[in-house]
Amino acid sequence: MEYVKLGRTGLEVSRICLGCMSYGAPDQGNHAWSLSEEESRPFIERALEGGINFFDTANRYSLGGSEEILGRAIKDFARRDEVVIATKVYGRMRPGPNGGGLSRKAIMAEIDASLRRLGTDYVDLYQIHRWDYGTPIEETLEALHDTVKAGKVRYIGASSMHAWQFARALGISECNGWTRFVSMQNLVNLLYREEEREMLPLCAAEGIGVIPWSPQARGRLTRDRDYTSIRTETDDAHQRLFGKSDEADQKVADRVAGVAAARGISRAQVALAWLLSKPVITAPIVGATKLHHLDDALASVNVKLSAGEITSLEELYVPHAVVGFA
Repeated sequence: MEYVKLGRTGLEVSRICLGCMSYGAPDQGNHAWSLSEEESRPFIERALEGGINFFDTANRYSLGGSEEILGRAIKDFARRDEVVIATKVYGRMRPGPNGGGLSRKAIMAEIDASLRRLGTDYVDLYQIHRWDYGTPIEETLEALHDTVKAGKVRYIGASSMHAWQFARALGISECNGWTRFVSMQNLVNLLYREEEREMLPLCAAEGIGVIPWSPQARGRLTRDRDYTSIRTETDDAHQRLFGKSDEADQKVADRVAGVAAARGISRAQVALAWLLSKPVITAPIVGATKLHHLDDALASVNVKLSAGEITSLEELYVPHAVVGFA
């Protein structure tokens, strides 16, 4: 495993981050395809054995169940100071007023709830899951700053939003002397590269770590076109994110398959190696529901694509509608 600094911080993270959205009771929350705790624990243990020290979850995942599973597994399989735990806040956790969002009230309540579920005194990286159009960003940023000063959070990060929004947030934090975002978790993969236009150059200029979600495009880069599963049938993100560009995307996916076949490695390794070849990318967030998914992610760190292979993978891309912010 390789390790790099997260943005301009001194925090060292593995080049692969294990995403924990898939870990949580299927009847808890909105992910019918998620794995139970018994099924999930081997993935966290295997990740640790492979050198992964970076784990990403969210309060919303299985309505807290993912945090609980991750927290108990870390306690059993590692020392707390050896791992970097990232979680997120924004999603609705209960019906009624103040049940979600990024108000000061919500943030202060949800950080304490996340800490209880994770069984830890602090979160290494606390991220806003989306932009809250109903709360002034100044209120959100000051509340996040206060969680850091209270010792509950070490660093703060953001997730999918417009580049102008992220730039505004960074500027407001700087003007007020508040803790600054150190990372951006956004949608970047070979099928969706719109972030290359504004967000990724902004992150490079500002020294922001980039930890992409869905780096394999919900599996579309790694398997045959006619593959079906419980997740492909029930996860509406498949259609919402990639349903309008299927024909163009398939041509790119075929290139991934070609490079993989020529090298004698999996398509997943090629898709992840492409991301890892980009200097602005810190650590793709990889979900795994089969152990070979995790093995491919670990192996991808050692795959170095040639300039010709990168050109081949990129040249068929066509502009996409902007997605991923909802």
